[in-house]
Amino acid sequence: MNRLWYAASASIFATPAAAQSMESLSDWLAEAGQDHMSPVGMYLAADIVVKGVMVTLFVASVLVWAVFIAKLLSLGAAKARLRRGYRNLDERGTLEGVRVKGRAPMNFMIRTAQEERDRSARGSVDGTKERTENALSRIETGAARKASAGTALLAITGSSAPFIGLFGTVWGIMNSFISIAETNTTNLAVVAPGIAEALLATAIGLVAAIPAVIFYNLLARSISGYRVMLGDASALVYRTLSRDLDLAKSHARAPIIAAAAE
Repeated sequence: MNRLWYAASASIFATPAAAQSMESLSDWLAEAGQDHMSPVGMYLAADIVVKGVMVTLFVASVLVWAVFIAKLLSLGAAKARLRRGYRNLDERGTLEGVRVKGRAPMNFMIRTAQEERDRSARGSVDGTKERTENALSRIETGAARKASAGTALLAITGSSAPFIGLFGTVWGIMNSFISIAETNTTNLAVVAPGIAEALLATAIGLVAAIPAVIFYNLLARSISGYRVMLGDASALVYRTLSRDLDLAKSHARAPIIAAAAE
């Protein structure tokens, strides 16, 4: 498998277009590295600690965007499935004959209610309802927890990235003052590149933190709406089961009442 992957990768990068693109990228990086006031040049000239801060913040920024896009797509799909399942059960009005597949929360709720009804066929109606309500509550909580997975990264990045960038800035400025003492000059042309490198760390920290805070708030609002939908779905399943149990109980009593009347 690895050989196939390496062979495919080699064939892709061996194409003239890919080779030309890689050459152009290398030329651009080399040219940008010679300009000490460009972002690439400042990164290449920065201290190893400042470089580490910049790389960490860059990776965090990439992860923030990846988590936001993934959660946005997954929440949209989950809401669509939940909305579709709710509409189908509401139109049907009963759990009898309903066949569901998969581990979607709505399907899991319906299957749990059906299984509890079948297992408690000879038990009391109130006990069946109580056990079903408890199971539906656990399913609802688990689905909401799963929907919130990954958002902690956004909160951590939004709160800590500016301070991590500030640490890189303080370290870079400290090195600039050390270079001033060593060169015995206060010429801005000498110390400005080092200070610019340090300030770039704070800028990258803000670039990572600002989208993280915005994305976290957007996802928190979307997840809150999803939790409301889960609550509505759980209530519908419980209401439908209660109706089925009451109807079955009334049908079982009908022959007894008719015999007593005769």
